[in-house]
Amino acid sequence: MEFPFDINLLFSERVSVLDQSLIAGRKSAGRPDLQAHIATVIDELGRASAKAQQLTAPITSASKLQTQRHQLYLLKDGESNGGRGVVVGFLKVGYKKLFLLDRQGVHIEAEPLCVLDFYISENLQRHGYGLELFDFMLKHKGLEPVLMAYDRPSPKFLSFLAKQYCLAQSVPQVNNFVVFEGFFLNRSAAQLRKVPPRRAEGEIKPYSLTEREVVRQEQRVPPWPFVPPHSPQRSVSSRYSPPLSVGSSPSRAPTRPTTLSANQSPQSPLIDRCRARRTSDQGLVARSCLYSRHLDFRAAGQQDTRLTGVTAMEDQTHTPGHTDTHRLDSAHTPITR
Repeated sequence: MEFPFDINLLFSERVSVLDQSLIAGRKSAGRPDLQAHIATVIDELGRASAKAQQLTAPITSASKLQTQRHQLYLLKDGESNGGRGVVVGFLKVGYKKLFLLDRQGVHIEAEPLCVLDFYISENLQRHGYGLELFDFMLKHKGLEPVLMAYDRPSPKFLSFLAKQYCLAQSVPQVNNFVVFEGFFLNRSAAQLRKVPPRRAEGEIKPYSLTEREVVRQEQRVPPWPFVPPHSPQRSVSSRYSPPLSVGSSPSRAPTRPTTLSANQSPQSPLIDRCRARRTSDQGLVARSCLYSRHLDFRAAGQQDTRLTGVTAMEDQTHTPGHTDTHRLDSAHTPITR
């Protein structure tokens, strides 16, 4: 693959190893213009690889290489293109955490080195460039091809592995990765870890027995002011205790009974019933307003009107054993001597 700039100026070695820094050698270090050319080369190779594999989008680009911990091996021919060099192909590898199945169907957790993308220019294939590039990667990593995983290998890549490395018998997997026989046998116990079986789902117990009992008791007792009128929180504890006003909550401290003075007389049962009814109505207003401190003045006015009428009726009623002073004054005639 030819480019309008000098490839030998960008890549000094025949096989260059690129990572997140996009630096191929000491020449490109600290040179933004050279790094921009390197990014152009990687993007063009990624698009050519996606087209050859009939992919909808490239899986290799300079931006992806900068954000992922992968390595890219780039092979060049420095003598072609009038001494300016051409790019032959590339190989991208990286470690991936995979859940694989062995021959017995046991789930194995492993993190092998994976071949993620492999491409050689169409006009330079079948010249031994692919084998040269792959062997360089194996020596650089110190691995055997059977210990690697391959991400969605194309039919050409599978035939290449079968011809050059005798990798033909693969172990079926549920993902897009391909592993061959010997992958699970030639690894140590530290590299492979069996996934423990899932525990049976039992009853979910978010609380202990004591906490659940406390929650149950709290659910049985409704909060104030939703307590019924006959509840101890809302009932009148004494005939002389003041009624609860709207917006006030029950007091925690016991109320002190009020003592009657000599000039005060006990209230009549009719006044007590009216006051208890008014207190109950006020509690209903408080329950409907949800702790509102604003009383419905129309309802309060109706209650005051009823209580005033009852007080007037009581004033007109005389108590047995007493003399009606108004009648005595009108019937008395002065005696003249």
